[in-house]
Amino acid sequence: MAKVIAINGSPQMEKGNTAMVLAPFVQGMVGAGAEAEVVYAKRLKAKPCGCGEMRCWYATPGECLIQDDMQTLYAKLREASILVLATPVYIPLPGEMQNVINRLCPLVEPFLEFRGGRTRARFRKDVRIRRIALVATGGWWELGNFGTVVRIAEELAEVTRVEFAGAVLRPHAFLMQDKGEFTEDGKVVLDALSGAGRELIQHGAMGQDTLDAIGRPLITEAELRRRYNALVGRGGE
Repeated sequence: MAKVIAINGSPQMEKGNTAMVLAPFVQGMVGAGAEAEVVYAKRLKAKPCGCGEMRCWYATPGECLIQDDMQTLYAKLREASILVLATPVYIPLPGEMQNVINRLCPLVEPFLEFRGGRTRARFRKDVRIRRIALVATGGWWELGNFGTVVRIAEELAEVTRVEFAGAVLRPHAFLMQDKGEFTEDGKVVLDALSGAGRELIQHGAMGQDTLDAIGRPLITEAELRRRYNALVGRGGE
């Protein structure tokens, strides 16, 4: 049975658009036979990696000297086969999510290799993660706004020598709902998200048609821009 740990980096946790998009994706994985758990970066209260000495790499390989909730997450990640990074696009990531990603260093083997023209490492032998997937939401119109976040997830997979299983991207995610209810377009996206979760478990990756259905525009760029600009000076109400 595949074990999935999904880290939701949204400061709004269960109430955010990232949770709205992540939930059917996780349900699809569970429906396909996976065991899944969602962890909230904000609730972890993970401290920044601030010693600057890389002690988890040189002095005490595999052991983080900071004793906080990351210790519990390390144990879960060692048993997971799939890691899902779920985040809204900030500049580029929410602070709590960046802290969690930085603190993954103790899970990496302190041995360098040169692969594909780059210096790389890999997960330690006791870490069972074999795939990393990304779920990301944004308020802007275009998929190009996700470029930096996608590269972060891809780079983490490359560095740790695991497969990048794909990026689930939902721009202007807030338009999936109107007055607290899912729109017809929103329901179509929800179905595609569940399908993406099933595909990841059943096939190890997600089909491009499914990802396109999740990320398709729900409104024209000009109309979205008009709505945003109309809010200027009104406190975003």
